[in-house]
Amino acid sequence: MSLQIDNLRVSYGSTRALDGVSLKLEPGEMFFLLGPSGCGKSTLLRAVAGFIEEFEGDIRIDGQSLKGVPPHKRDFGMVFQNYALFPHLTVDGNVGFGLEARKVSSDDRKRRVVEALKMVGLEGYGQRRPGELSGGQQQRVALARALVIKPRVLLLDEPLSNLDARLRWEMREEIRRIHRQTKLTTLYVTHDQSEALSLADRMAILRAGKLEALGAPRRLYHHPPNSFSAEFLGDVNALNGKISAGGKSINTKLGELPLSEAPEGLAPGADALAFCRPESLIVLHPGTPLPPDFSVLDAQAKVISSAFLGQNTLYEIELPGGIRWRVVSHELGEQGLADGASVGLAAARNAWSAVARHVV
Repeated sequence: MSLQIDNLRVSYGSTRALDGVSLKLEPGEMFFLLGPSGCGKSTLLRAVAGFIEEFEGDIRIDGQSLKGVPPHKRDFGMVFQNYALFPHLTVDGNVGFGLEARKVSSDDRKRRVVEALKMVGLEGYGQRRPGELSGGQQQRVALARALVIKPRVLLLDEPLSNLDARLRWEMREEIRRIHRQTKLTTLYVTHDQSEALSLADRMAILRAGKLEALGAPRRLYHHPPNSFSAEFLGDVNALNGKISAGGKSINTKLGELPLSEAPEGLAPGADALAFCRPESLIVLHPGTPLPPDFSVLDAQAKVISSAFLGQNTLYEIELPGGIRWRVVSHELGEQGLADGASVGLAAARNAWSAVARHVV
C-alpha cells in the first residue's frame, strides 16, 4: 500500500517540530527517515501512527485520509525502541495481544501467533516471558507482534538502538529477510547512517523539521544535494573551489579536480565545495603502487594520527595550509604508517562531487 504525507506541520507550543514535510512511500518500499536528534523524524512517525492528532497537512493511505482515524483503526504495525512488551504476559500472549483486541478467534489467533514466531526465528519460545529473553529475542517478539496483525504499513522506531553491534547486524539481516518475504510498505526511523544505507530502498534526511534530501542510498551518499546531507551520511574531505567553465570539474588549491557528474544548480564560475569520501583516497609512500583509475593529487601531506580498525586503518592527515582529511586504508600487513610520516595522496577518478559552498 502507498503512504503519502502532504505538507505535514506539527507544532509543540511555539516550537515547530515538522515544517511542511511531503513524502510518498511506494507499495512494498522500505523507506527510512534519517536525521540528528530533534530533527522531527520520530514526530513524523508518531503522526503517521496516529499518536499525534493535531497537525496541518494530511496523511493518506492508498489515497484515503487518516485524519481523525485513531491508531487502533489504522491497522499499522509498530515496533518501538524499548520494545514495549508486557512483562506479565508470555511471548504468545504478547504477540497475540493485537489479535485478541481485534476479536480474532482463539484457533486462528494461535495459528497466526505460531506463524509470526516462526517468521522471526522464535519457534518454541511461546511460553517464555520477556524477562527470560535476550535483547535480540525481545526485539524479535516485538517484530512478531507488529507482523501478526497483517498490517497495512509497518512502522519501526529506532528498533535496533538498544542492541550491541553484533546483534544490530543480525537483526538488520532479519529485517531485510522479513521485508523481502512480506513485501510490507515500511517506514523506518533511525539516526544510524549505516542502518539506512544498508537497508533502505529510499530515504529522507530531515533537519530542524524540514526535508533536506530524498533519494536512494547510493545516490545520496555519493551525490548529496547539500553539504549538511554529505556530512551527515559520513566523513567528507572538502575543499573550496569554483566550478570550471565546462561544469565537469572544479578549480581548487590542489588543482583542477574532475567531478563525477556536473553538479545540479551550480553554474560555471560558482563558488562550491568539492568533497570526496575517505575510502576514495589512498596514501602514497615509497613502494606504493598507483591503482588503475586513481590520480595523484598535487599535495604533500603528513600523517597526524592513525586508528587500526581491524579490516582497515583510519588515518588523519594534514595538507598544506592546515587542512585535515581522513583516509581509510585497507592494509594487509601488521605495519601501518607512523605518525609524522610524509605521504602523497591519490584519489579515485570518480571521487569528487560538489555542492554549493554557502549551504551549511
